[in-house]
Amino acid sequence: MEWWQLMSLTPQIAEIIAEAEEKVAKQHHEIARVCLFNQTRVLKAFQELRISDECFHSSAGYGYHDLGREKLEKLFALVFGGEDALVRPHFVSGTHTIYSCLRGLLRPGERLLSITGLPYDTLTRAIRGEDEGEEGADSPALNEGHLLDFGISFQSINLEEFMQSTEETKLRSMLEKPTRVVFIQRSRGYDPAHPSLTIEKIGELVQKTRYYNKEAIIFVDNCYGEFVEKEEPLAVGVDLVAGSLIKNPGGGLAPTGGYVVGSRECIAQVSNTLSAPGLGKELGSFDHKRLYFQGFFMAPHLVAEALKGVVTMAAVFEKLGYGVEPGFDAQRGDLVQLITLKNREELERICRAVQNFSPVDSYVTPVAGYTPGYTVPIFMAAGTFVQGASSEFTADAPLREPFTVYIQGGLTYQHVILGLGSILKSIYEEHSSTPKA
Repeated sequence: MEWWQLMSLTPQIAEIIAEAEEKVAKQHHEIARVCLFNQTRVLKAFQELRISDECFHSSAGYGYHDLGREKLEKLFALVFGGEDALVRPHFVSGTHTIYSCLRGLLRPGERLLSITGLPYDTLTRAIRGEDEGEEGADSPALNEGHLLDFGISFQSINLEEFMQSTEETKLRSMLEKPTRVVFIQRSRGYDPAHPSLTIEKIGELVQKTRYYNKEAIIFVDNCYGEFVEKEEPLAVGVDLVAGSLIKNPGGGLAPTGGYVVGSRECIAQVSNTLSAPGLGKELGSFDHKRLYFQGFFMAPHLVAEALKGVVTMAAVFEKLGYGVEPGFDAQRGDLVQLITLKNREELERICRAVQNFSPVDSYVTPVAGYTPGYTVPIFMAAGTFVQGASSEFTADAPLREPFTVYIQGGLTYQHVILGLGSILKSIYEEHSSTPKA
């Protein structure tokens, strides 16, 4: 018996997947090559820092002199190319991590400039609050504490407009003081028009920014991008990167948390926001450290498995006539696959198919609902070991046109393929049940 027979799939579906795997063999080989390079540099960092069993011991209370915490942060700094790092379970999400960085770096009267357009929904709310008419906008308690409340101004410019603009006066006025932090979002968020950024593209953005403002702090939201390429953004002149540990760098094992890596000065400022001025990064008890160390060690492999999965998926959906971004043979800056669908019903079917072939809560039927920080209902399929972990195979989408689903993660390539089989089965069953005209 074959795997597809265990899933009750048709030979046609198995053949579509097999043909796609042959088509993307070159891309899979390149992904494996990058993975080997990244795994090598991670292993060398573990060895150089002499990581030992002692590093896995828990701490309590204030957490002074926590060897494991200190070594973990040195590990992230060494691998990502920074002077210092914060790696903590106290960050509850990527948005919380990034907002903490912005609060630490910016002062009243200064400006935050995003050169990749408006950030994704939850971060935009943290920066400027909700707009009138948005979910939660009528609740003052939920709409306070954003950056504008602290006298920090915000401006954004579309990525394409920023790169192509030759209006020196406009760019200079945006990038010079009071601009203190220039923000780059590496992944697309829920924006079909915003491509994920490669390290080369980030380097171009850094160069153009430095032409107008050599003193600005260039800060990259690195979520979904870690270990996709051989380098990280700090290698091309970025000052600070941050992200979530339940995405790429947690390796599917980290139970929560976020990380920040960059210059010592930036890390010191962010540390004062994480704890309190004068306390910095010297405090913070920390349990389950082994999961963070082991997850970081596994991260290059997990990212490669997820990348191979979405590349195969892109080839399949291209063959079926769907719009995909990026294409199966495109250079990738993250591990998110966007698929443009015909309607809401198709979106819901695909998300249900992903949930049905999840290891956790496979019997649950996902439904759309409002999620804290988002302006429209979100449809999420995430039967994951760690709640909401997009390092695991998941699919989600905002319920707005154009109807697009964002698929990411995968602890193993094989699980992504099983999920793809489930998706194809749902598509073909729907088509076969539709009366012909």
